[in-house]
Amino acid sequence: MENFQNGIHHISVLAGDAQRNADFYVTTLGMRLVKKTVNQDDPGTYHLFYANAKGSPGSSLTFFPWPMAIKGKAGVGEAVKVAFAVPVNSMEFWMTYLSKKGIEHSAVYERFTQQAISFKDPDGLMLELVFDEKAEEYPAWDQSQVPPHFGISGFKGTTLRLKNADPTAEVLKNIFHFEKREENENLLHFTSEADIGNSIIIEETKEDISSENGRGIIHHIAFRVKDKEDLIERRKQVKEMGLYPTEVIDRHWFDSVYFRSPGGVLFEMATDGPGYTVDEELEKLGEKLILPPWLEPRRKQIQEKLPEIVV
Repeated sequence: MENFQNGIHHISVLAGDAQRNADFYVTTLGMRLVKKTVNQDDPGTYHLFYANAKGSPGSSLTFFPWPMAIKGKAGVGEAVKVAFAVPVNSMEFWMTYLSKKGIEHSAVYERFTQQAISFKDPDGLMLELVFDEKAEEYPAWDQSQVPPHFGISGFKGTTLRLKNADPTAEVLKNIFHFEKREENENLLHFTSEADIGNSIIIEETKEDISSENGRGIIHHIAFRVKDKEDLIERRKQVKEMGLYPTEVIDRHWFDSVYFRSPGGVLFEMATDGPGYTVDEELEKLGEKLILPPWLEPRRKQIQEKLPEIVV
């Protein structure tokens, strides 16, 4: 396991068709499918985890695919963007590559002190590629059509759209150890010491932007905690802030606690360990359907409900 750093652990999103989702993130964007499992609260549906080559904390974007889901609309009180870190020298590659793939993208723009481009995934999720000098320290997947020296190394971060930044800023500071670094009009930038998953932008708005749940909507943002002891301590701190955390939940690859942030975004705290290699060898991550031990007796029934995914 890599050294612990405060930052984002994973981000989970609602999707539509599972095969289309895998095609986009593995085949097109070159991420690695590190865990093919099921939604533990709805085992008849997939939960897919995409990450860098090692499945590092701070690199996994996960999806709950529901083929019949309507297209969602992001509003106020939600996370509205996912930003990936890619090497600084990869800009020309990505601009050309996305165009060749027929993916409409923005021109290069400033994301505070760094340059970025944006585009959408097939379900409408807004994505950013941030050209980051630290990206080369985390290996991208080397078995894709994206050259690994240009590939996605993990998260840069996410953007939260809120009516009032201050209460959520207190949570970011006191619970997750993010500090406000920069401000630009209605955008506030918070960072941590992590190499990846170290950036949260709060977009303050006075508008009443309605939302509609569905595919392309971010379900929750998970933040790293060191271990179960750290998780229990931070859960206590969340309660002391007047918020309402769940009990500790065993997710098999990590322990977690959920709570609704003051601005409305669902936050999770997730331990770095035991990690995705607790039940698969690193070289074989994502190759077969993995179930947590308590669902293993239902494997035959679960597999009969799931469509085949080829990557």
